[in-house]
Amino acid sequence: QVQLVESGGGLVQPGGSLTLSCVASGFIFSSYDMRWYRQAPGKERELVAFVSITGGSTNYADSVKDRFTISRDNSKKTVYLQMNILKPEDAAVYYCNARQAIFIGTREYWGQGTQVTVSS
Repeated sequence: QVQLVESGGGLVQPGGSLTLSCVASGFIFSSYDMRWYRQAPGKERELVAFVSITGGSTNYADSVKDRFTISRDNSKKTVYLQMNILKPEDAAVYYCNARQAIFIGTREYWGQGTQVTVSS
């Protein structure tokens, strides 16, 4: 069955770094754009970063630009989010998302999320 399994979250001090991973199975990973979203308590889920099918195109929310880097390894069916200079406002549950445009709309899958806590 389709699975997206995130890992790498945890507690980090402000200014620190974390790398999130999301391993895909059950679908053709290399045919899907990948995104990282996050949701903090009481807030809506927001798009953090995007990477295209080949990895050749990326895009970031303004709030994380120049601090976060999204990448993918299609041979490992994995997407990564390298997060540097973490701030308390980066604390959230981070979700990976796979999305594919199809004739009638889009097909997408979500992971279960991984918690990132930024605190001293």
